[in-house]
Amino acid sequence: MNNSAAKKIYFNRPQRLTQLIGANTTVIVAGRRTGKTDSIAAPFVLRNMQRMPGSTGGIVVPTFKHGLTNTLPGLLAAWKRWGFINGVHYVVGRRPPKSFAKPITEPHDYEHVISFYNGSIAIIISQDRPGSSNSLTLSWLLVDEAKFIDYDKLKDETLPANGGIKSHFGHHSFNHSIMILSDMPQTKRGSWFLHYREKMDTDLIAAIEATVYEIWRIKSRIKSLRNTQSEIPSYLRNHLRRLDRALNQMRSVAVYYKEYSSIENLQLLGENYIKQMKRDLTPLTFQTSILCQRIGIAKDGFYSSMRERHKYNASDFESLDLAFKSLCDDKVMEADNLIAHNLITCKADADVNPLAPICIGLDYNANINWIVAGQPSGKRLNIIKSFYVKFERKLPELVADFCAYYATHQNKTVVFYYDSTALGGNYAVNDQDFRWVIIHEFERHGWRVEDVYLGNPMRHDEKYLLINQGFAGKQRLMPFFNRQNNDDLILAIQSAGVSRGRLGFRKDKAGEKLAETEEDRLEHRTDGTDAFDTLYIGCEKFPYNDTGISVALGGIV
Repeated sequence: MNNSAAKKIYFNRPQRLTQLIGANTTVIVAGRRTGKTDSIAAPFVLRNMQRMPGSTGGIVVPTFKHGLTNTLPGLLAAWKRWGFINGVHYVVGRRPPKSFAKPITEPHDYEHVISFYNGSIAIIISQDRPGSSNSLTLSWLLVDEAKFIDYDKLKDETLPANGGIKSHFGHHSFNHSIMILSDMPQTKRGSWFLHYREKMDTDLIAAIEATVYEIWRIKSRIKSLRNTQSEIPSYLRNHLRRLDRALNQMRSVAVYYKEYSSIENLQLLGENYIKQMKRDLTPLTFQTSILCQRIGIAKDGFYSSMRERHKYNASDFESLDLAFKSLCDDKVMEADNLIAHNLITCKADADVNPLAPICIGLDYNANINWIVAGQPSGKRLNIIKSFYVKFERKLPELVADFCAYYATHQNKTVVFYYDSTALGGNYAVNDQDFRWVIIHEFERHGWRVEDVYLGNPMRHDEKYLLINQGFAGKQRLMPFFNRQNNDDLILAIQSAGVSRGRLGFRKDKAGEKLAETEEDRLEHRTDGTDAFDTLYIGCEKFPYNDTGISVALGGIV
């Protein structure tokens, strides 16, 4: 490592506790922006690769695209801050240089492998790539974005491979270790890891904490004796060795489970903050974001007929492999910047028909704006991707993001569905309304726009019936969501509630006007769901045919 590695690194209390406890099985459930990847996962992977030279570990991600945009950039960015240099200390996606030590078990190829200078390797195991766990002998596992992981695949294909090489690393408490990271799941299927809470022995964890403290206390005493050039009693060294052995034994069988909510930071945030959040946020948002409580798709939610089967994966691995290789060129970036730098484009999506136009619905707001894109295919409406921009980035930037992602799409036609909310409104972009801005920006980027007017917005009760019948297969089109391209939209849809007031049955939109907080993100509110509604209503009621004519199939109220 270079000299920058000697700099002090800050870890908050949850991150320090996770590392100090060092349990063989660690499960952390925490919200976004809590440093799960760069301050919990990155030290875990680095420790295992450094201290088990020549070992093989696995980084399990739900899809290869998810790993490229969410997991790997954070890991590599953290290592870079700590002084580990791409091409010097490790390489990604290629055969390592001859100066690197060889792994104990060499992989068949290095296409999806991170190789360390000491022979340790980490293999990217993506569940959408068949056979990525086959014939592996692993010494550790990192399972990221666990709420999206297919547990049956993990249990049958990957967990049996995590047996380690006991002849080499059996003395380490972290041999055969597993770390599971996620935010709170929204579905029963995504909740497979929550049962680890019952497996944790709290007395054992307390004993580990006490032993870590005692080791620190004795080492501090030894250091103090050295500083005064005093003789160090042999019993201190013997006691330290006994404590190390005991700690290693306890860690080797320990399960550590922790959920982090805002209540954990009560001393820092203050009681008034919690009270304010309970007053300002919707009950569902407070339950999940503040209290970190477990929920699923509400049976009385606005999209109550949506099921797990309405989500799908669709990756073009050849395109993603090229993006993965770009990490070898030191293009280590923050999450999502692989997309921002056009290293991941629509070429990575196997569900896009490049010869067909792309249908879009939008939502317009002063603080957040959405495009939800889809393509009808037979009786399916595939929601192929969603985009949003926030705050100072407005509609021109939103359209630019769309056009950059779909730059290689052959049919440069968008079918723009809009209702009366797009007419007459603006937030000082220029003197024109939203509809004009959208059409103008697409044409400026070289796209042709077929704009389809839906009339006044559909009443909430009619919209509820139409879309939920669509999910149930009782309409012409059934919506399906590309999981890796619609994370935030899916969460917003699953969280959307209903309210009943003097105007009758409605989607609960009470939280839309509140200021954004770290716990209540704009992208998880109902704005994006309104863009999806517009897209579905347009494709269902005004299908775009091959001659470019939109034909109304029923009235819009």
